[in-house]
Amino acid sequence: MTKEIKIKNQVGELEHVAAFVEEIGEELGLDMELQMNLNLVMEEMVSNVIFYAYPEGSDATIELKAESDGKELTFVLSDRGREFDPTLKEDFNVDDNPAERDLGGMGIYIVKNIMNQVSYQRLEGKNLLTMRKSIKN
Repeated sequence: MTKEIKIKNQVGELEHVAAFVEEIGEELGLDMELQMNLNLVMEEMVSNVIFYAYPEGSDATIELKAESDGKELTFVLSDRGREFDPTLKEDFNVDDNPAERDLGGMGIYIVKNIMNQVSYQRLEGKNLLTMRKSIKN
């Protein structure tokens, strides 16, 4: 299975991402908890691109590709925004006092804990974030 969606860098496009993840979940027969977790991951990462990758007011396209061999589900999120490797972000410490924490980082922490593997590349002016999840034992 291979599917792809292209969206604009606008918050309203997140509903298309949710529908995309739901369609994949149904096609692969994923349980509801896993579908919800995958939706959370994609919403977090696509939101980061929408809010931080481009100058305010600019129009851009974000691509999300999904592939599965029945055992593993791989998402590749790509954009031509500012270079940013979320895998280098220091892990969020859940024991820190919320009032003393730096803003940000929680979404990346969630993604790293839900997905089995998260990797980043910058190729030909594109950010490529690859996120893998085992879907069969």
